[in-house]
Amino acid sequence: MVNKEFIEKLFSIKDKVAVVTGATGALGSAVAAGYCMAGAKVILTARNGEKLSKLAAELKAAGGVCEHIAADPTVEEDVRKIMKFAADTYGELNILCTCHGFNAAKGVLEQSVEEWQKIMDANTKSVYLLAKYAAERMVAQKKGGKIVVTSSARSKRGMKGYTGYSASKGAVDLLVQSLGCDLGQYNIQVNSLNPTVFRSDLTEWMFHDDNVYQNFLKRLPIGRLGEPEDFIGMAIFLASPASDFFTSSNYAADGGYWGN
Repeated sequence: MVNKEFIEKLFSIKDKVAVVTGATGALGSAVAAGYCMAGAKVILTARNGEKLSKLAAELKAAGGVCEHIAADPTVEEDVRKIMKFAADTYGELNILCTCHGFNAAKGVLEQSVEEWQKIMDANTKSVYLLAKYAAERMVAQKKGGKIVVTSSARSKRGMKGYTGYSASKGAVDLLVQSLGCDLGQYNIQVNSLNPTVFRSDLTEWMFHDDNVYQNFLKRLPIGRLGEPEDFIGMAIFLASPASDFFTSSNYAADGGYWGN
């Protein structure tokens, strides 16, 4: 019998400790705010310490509980420091949500091997490192946990100039599926959300170029491009008890792009 207490706690992340990477970006800051307003204790991390400090101050002023640490998610020692900082600050780690990413669009003939590798490290190696060291903490705590990874709708559809980005996100999707298999016995669920284009500093121009915007809409049944806030609900769902039976999955967060 489903009772009221079960329903009330179903989507709750209150008092959970969450690490959000890429926290100064459009998506990361939205997710961090969402987690804070939902009552989680949030560790904000990104490379830029000044931007992190400003974001932390804004979230605290709005009633959020958070701290921040500047770190590079592609550097193993930095990733270790993030997880230690979370445990030292709030006593444990319950949720990892990765929101960072990088692209430099070039075709295979123009792109150097070094440029391609930078994309792979930024988008794939970093997720492996973060998941590995977050999972180590979660396993030691014996309380389970949630790993939520931001992938991309481009993980399953290639595009001209995206030989690095699409490959890196395709690898992330399979990494998520495999991590869920590795960590299921420890009650750690691992899933990805896969956004289409959403508003950010890098994509703002697309919202104002009518030809580009209308061309995108041909493949988006929902009739518009995304906003960072569109993904907060999914990020909370995948971090909450409501997703306890869901793991090793890649969830389209794309306005219908994959199905069209």
